[in-house]
Amino acid sequence: MGITHLKQLISQKGYEKIKHVVRRDKLVLIFQLFYFLLLFLIPVVLYFLFKNYLPAILAHNIWHPAVLLGISVYYSAVWVFLFAAFLDYYLDTWIITNDRLLNIEQEGVFARTISELDLYRIQDATSEIKGIFPSLFGYGSVYIQTAGEKARFVLEQVPNPHELRKKIMDLAEEDRKFHNKK
Repeated sequence: MGITHLKQLISQKGYEKIKHVVRRDKLVLIFQLFYFLLLFLIPVVLYFLFKNYLPAILAHNIWHPAVLLGISVYYSAVWVFLFAAFLDYYLDTWIITNDRLLNIEQEGVFARTISELDLYRIQDATSEIKGIFPSLFGYGSVYIQTAGEKARFVLEQVPNPHELRKKIMDLAEEDRKFHNKK
């Protein structure tokens, strides 16, 4: 999603400027790809096990095509889930402007939810890094508390969550000053 596409998606106000476009950390995608790589290797391992320990099944006129059909269905399912996981990673986006925070969340292949909050309504922001890999690689979550309808916004698995929290709170303070002048 390029910046021009994002501007069309969010109907940007005249005075509004995009300050940050945040996505999940790239390592999250790498870990998911590693998981899917393991799923792709399962049939290969099973093939060598069958070839060495049960060669009659692979030579049988009925079982051999059935095994090939099963492997084909399995690989098709893994590809579909890989595609859905990539879409979820790539299309989950948080846009921070000088006026608001937009949460664009892909839910499955054919559903997307877009929610927004005005920065001046932010009451509190908390950043959290939990776990071994997030601690080692510096990604985590930012929780934003508001008094609005959706009480809590969550930016999950984002890079440098402590720094991002600080930037959001600074922008929220600037926006509060602007709204207090009105």
